[in-house]
Amino acid sequence: MIGYVTLGTNDLPRAAKFYDAIAAEMGVGRMMDFDTFIAWGTWDGGAGIAATKPFDGKEASVGNGTMVAIQADSKEQVHRLYDIAMAHGGSDEGAPGPRGEPDENGKVFYAGYFRDPDGNKLNAFLMADA
Repeated sequence: MIGYVTLGTNDLPRAAKFYDAIAAEMGVGRMMDFDTFIAWGTWDGGAGIAATKPFDGKEASVGNGTMVAIQADSKEQVHRLYDIAMAHGGSDEGAPGPRGEPDENGKVFYAGYFRDPDGNKLNAFLMADA
């Protein structure tokens, strides 16, 4: 249902370095690249992510309670995405690990939480074997 998510930035080159690294781990690159807007993903793939200078010319701000979740394919990828975020100016919001109790199928929500250099909150997650 979701085509893409856009996050505001006050420093597009800095955001580009951060999201280029995240996108590379996910096996995608830039699909749109303009002076004030960059989007990562594939035209025929799943939901993409974009960083943009706000259209109204005002400062970008972080939405309280807003978070973008990036679906990983393994616990190892959750850790890699978290580590990539930390290495590219991100900040910790919760190290990778299980959250909650396993469900009736023995799966547990496994996630690592971080913020991009502008303060936007993201996580890398998957439903993993407990």
